[in-house]
Amino acid sequence: MSSLEYRPDADDVRKRLSEWWNGGDIGRPVMQIITPRPEAALGDNAALRKEPMAPDGCCPHYTTQSLTYRVEREEYLWSRHMSFGEDIPAASPCLGPNCLALYLGCTAVERRDTVWFEPCIKDPDQAVFEYDADNRYWNLQLRLIRLLLQAGRGRYLVTFPDLIEGLDTLAAMRGTEQLLTDLVDRPEWVFESLGRITDLYIKYYDAIYELIKDETGGSHFWAWAPGKMAKFQCDFSAMISPAMFRDFMGPVLRRLTEHVNHCMYHWDGPGAIPHHDALLSIPGIDMIQWTPGDGVEGPTDPRWWPLFHKTIDAGKKVCLTSGIDMESLVLLKREFGSRMKQFMLIVRARTPREAQALLDLAMVD
Repeated sequence: MSSLEYRPDADDVRKRLSEWWNGGDIGRPVMQIITPRPEAALGDNAALRKEPMAPDGCCPHYTTQSLTYRVEREEYLWSRHMSFGEDIPAASPCLGPNCLALYLGCTAVERRDTVWFEPCIKDPDQAVFEYDADNRYWNLQLRLIRLLLQAGRGRYLVTFPDLIEGLDTLAAMRGTEQLLTDLVDRPEWVFESLGRITDLYIKYYDAIYELIKDETGGSHFWAWAPGKMAKFQCDFSAMISPAMFRDFMGPVLRRLTEHVNHCMYHWDGPGAIPHHDALLSIPGIDMIQWTPGDGVEGPTDPRWWPLFHKTIDAGKKVCLTSGIDMESLVLLKREFGSRMKQFMLIVRARTPREAQALLDLAMVD
């Protein structure tokens, strides 16, 4: 293993994360903390002080208008931030929130603040699910990954793009309202389509993994893990019953979780809560990442604590990606005690001193 310029102790971080993912005790929750790098630490390098200019009308996080800009933007961001705890710097090559749908035929519509996808399946009887080596977005994806790997060698890792899978991908390709109707009118077609999408997910995932894996074989999506790491989800689940979720998404999640070494499930909003039992019944889901959504209490609110206890009781970990500060950390420690060691907390601190204070506070007796 080797260190990284933007995380000199990366070897130690990977060792702690490997121990934690595999059931070990690191004395506290996993804490992925990012904080702005002090101005004094930037030196005289003008490149670190000047933010690259985005192309007109682009969505900076996802744009395909300029891959050079994407690389320069990642370099600018990581050069101006510091990582603490278990955060390992990793540049994102994501083209949008459902890259697999782009590889399979959807078209991205880009605006300054978002990207959305135009459905590509008008007639289910004519739907095609196949690997297309000439797909524009797939080729852009590979080019961007390779550019980031070259720029980041010895400095930061490259994370997986947000592939997404299952019903969310089929909804992007077919359209949400049409897919809801399909679940009732042509369930066999939905089952068959999900099977093909899962086959293709694995094909694309494995190709990307072979490019981005580090020298230990580890990989990154929202967190580093030894071996193949993934994030799975089904935001579409908020619109279907627990029985439909078990029938349609259960087989997808079981197959995909068996294909990777470690994963988290992105559990989004109160509408997804009825599927908690189904998620806990899938052995390969290591961790559930809770996102309450807009208009409700934040992710650390006591309203959600019974869900976290139930998740830990089932032998799974809990991930919170926002809402963590000194006050909320104190309350979580008071409620969960030693169970805090089963949490992964993703935090943005204001200063390196605050980041260290959060790490100290997170220690569990």
